[in-house]
Order: sequence, then C-alpha cells, then structure tokens
Amino acid sequence: MNPFRAEKIQTSVRPIDDRGRQVRGIFGRIAPRYDLMNRLMTFGQDVRWRREVIRRAKLAPGGCLLDLGAGTGDLARETLRQVPTARVTAADFTLEMMRVGRKRPGAAGFSWAAADALHLPFTGACYDALVSGYLLRNVADLDRALSEQLRVLKPGGWMVTLDTTRPVRNLLSPLIHIHMHFVIPLLGTLLTGQRDAYTYLPDTSENFLSAEALADRMTRAGFENVGFHRFNFGTMAIHWGRKPLAVSH
Repeated sequence: MNPFRAEKIQTSVRPIDDRGRQVRGIFGRIAPRYDLMNRLMTFGQDVRWRREVIRRAKLAPGGCLLDLGAGTGDLARETLRQVPTARVTAADFTLEMMRVGRKRPGAAGFSWAAADALHLPFTGACYDALVSGYLLRNVADLDRALSEQLRVLKPGGWMVTLDTTRPVRNLLSPLIHIHMHFVIPLLGTLLTGQRDAYTYLPDTSENFLSAEALADRMTRAGFENVGFHRFNFGTMAIHWGRKPLAVSH
C-alpha cells in the first residue's frame, strides 16, 4: 500500500480477534462525540499533550509521519500545524472514527488508511516518525504492536506515544478513582448514551502497564533512548524511543 495516497480511506485490514471486535465496536459507537469527550475528560489538557507528542517526534520539514490508531486525526492535524510540509498518514481500524475525522477542518491535508496495529500494511522503514494517542492499552498483543512500529520506522526515526498509565497511589488516589469510575461514565452516558464504553476506558487504564513497565517493553522491542514523562497526577504519560541506526528492519 502506498502510504501517501489521500483520495480515499484505504481498507486492507486483516480479520480481527474478539478483543479487536470489542475495541472496534466501542470506538465505533462513540465516534461522533469522541473529541468532545476527550476535551471534557482531560479538562482540555489533551490538546497540550498532543502538541508535546509531535514536538518529541522531531519530524524534519518534508518528513513522513504515521499517526497510528489515529481516531479522528488529532495528532495528524497537529503534525501539519507544527510541520506544514510533512507527509502524514492517519491510520486506524475503526472506519467510523476516520469518517468523523475526515469531516474535521484540515483533514484533506493528509491521507487515511484502515490498518490493524498488529499487521501494518506498510513497507518496512518508510516513516521518519510514528506517533499514537491512546492506542497501546487497547491492542491485544503489545509486543507485536511495538515490533510492527519498529519495522515501519526508518533507522533513526522516533516513536512517541501518549496513553494512560497505571496511577501511582498517593493522597489524590481517591479523587482520581471517583473521576475515572463515576464522573467519566456519567459524562459518557449523558453525551453518548454509551456507558459501557466509558467504563471500559477507566478499566483499561487501571489495568495497563506502569510507565516504567511500558518503557521496559519498548526497550525489549528494540527501541533505544527510551524515556517517558508522567503528568495529570500520574494518570497519563508520553513515552518515546528511537529506532537504532544499525538494524535489519
């Protein structure tokens, strides 16, 4: 598949397992209000976090970037805001999310592709940078997903991911629990009518890896210069890692 064609959403996605069907169903149902819920759940801070993701991707003018698990394309649009000459592909396996995203301002500036994060339909070493937002905690096989991301990156390219992380227990833990398990499901029910989706999201957040454990998995997958930064009272983290210059992928 040519990752830079923008005429339509490319749709070469392999059959998915039960976990994949569950995730696709959840995000398909909440697609129309997904962006609004993100703003409300994070008090608008997710916009600033996405700016930081693209800054850390270190994409040069004219470089090629893959926004994986793109949803409605927020990171892809932020890429073009920071690097207007970038060539960007927004890839997701939930068509409803991408259909919503294509109606957003600026969506015509990049291409869209339906893609399973475990079986990326792109040739090896074709992207200068790869970013994702809230993808890794939803994949059925984290090691496979990281391996695929390493494969499609050019040597020296950066992978940067924004995701929830298992909260570190502290004095704010009771308030964080209330926000995640009562406030978020209530907002989700009122705005989308999909309470199950907004109980799934907090549950996967609390059951996901700690920031340290995810950094270790990235290192084991073959990334170097791996690091992370926690924020939002320890419930979110940005991780980054570089594909080594001397690899066979």
